[in-house]
Amino acid sequence: MVRILFLSSANVTCGRMAEALARQLLGAHAQVIVGESRPQPVDPLASAAMAEIGIDIGSQHDEPAQIIDAATIDVLITLGVDRNYPGLQPKAKRLHWAVADPLVDAGALDAGEILARLRVVRDQIRARIAVLASLLAVPEGPPAQEFHGSIRVNDLPASVRFYAWLLNTWPKEWTHRYATFIRADLQLNFVLMVSDGLALHHDTLYHLGIGMADRQAVIDAYHHALAFGASIAKPPRTTWKGTPLHELWLKDPDGTLIEVYARLSGEELAQKPADEQPVFLVPGTEPAPVNG
Repeated sequence: MVRILFLSSANVTCGRMAEALARQLLGAHAQVIVGESRPQPVDPLASAAMAEIGIDIGSQHDEPAQIIDAATIDVLITLGVDRNYPGLQPKAKRLHWAVADPLVDAGALDAGEILARLRVVRDQIRARIAVLASLLAVPEGPPAQEFHGSIRVNDLPASVRFYAWLLNTWPKEWTHRYATFIRADLQLNFVLMVSDGLALHHDTLYHLGIGMADRQAVIDAYHHALAFGASIAKPPRTTWKGTPLHELWLKDPDGTLIEVYARLSGEELAQKPADEQPVFLVPGTEPAPVNG
């Protein structure tokens, strides 16, 4: 179980809200603690804002930060003011959420204005914790050796000039329709594709990619993706047309294509079939034959 400490100082209200939201969203996956330099009563309007989404924070009791054993904390999240917290283990994650104090200058506001502020902060914290929840217990990913991205551009010469400046290198190669930038020190393989109105294969547009060591690494990535629950766009295969690759295509939650690939060795290139048809690398993943 992950042990998470929310540490607040002047921003006490945010700490209370964060604790309650984390308990709701993280459930049994985490032990949630909130520490305050000077524990204070819960603001009634903060209680009201949380009650709107079915959470009671009126009964929360907070532990003074100085008696919490820092060595047991897995994730420290500071709210409002980022400050040191001695005793954390090197492996502990440290995050700072610069959330505005909804009660600052509250004396100049009416109750409705304060409540509106509290709702905004509540929803911002809840969205951040939702991301945190998605990160807990993420399994180890595939061992990538480079990153690849492809984008479309309207003016290829102008874009090549811009990215040559930005990446501090000329493209490795280019044609009238694309330019490829390679930087080994950044593990970068970046392609500009011209948007000229001509049909382009969907695999070459708007996709990201990660380079792997070899054929077996691509196959292993496929099995890891299945275990993770990733969407498989195309199972592992060796392709020969264009750039010969061992490749696996995934889709992210928004449908963006991710190419997991490895370049072929000289020995593998020598095995290219005469018809250059793809060779599927995992038995049972071949497409069904088309009748007729």
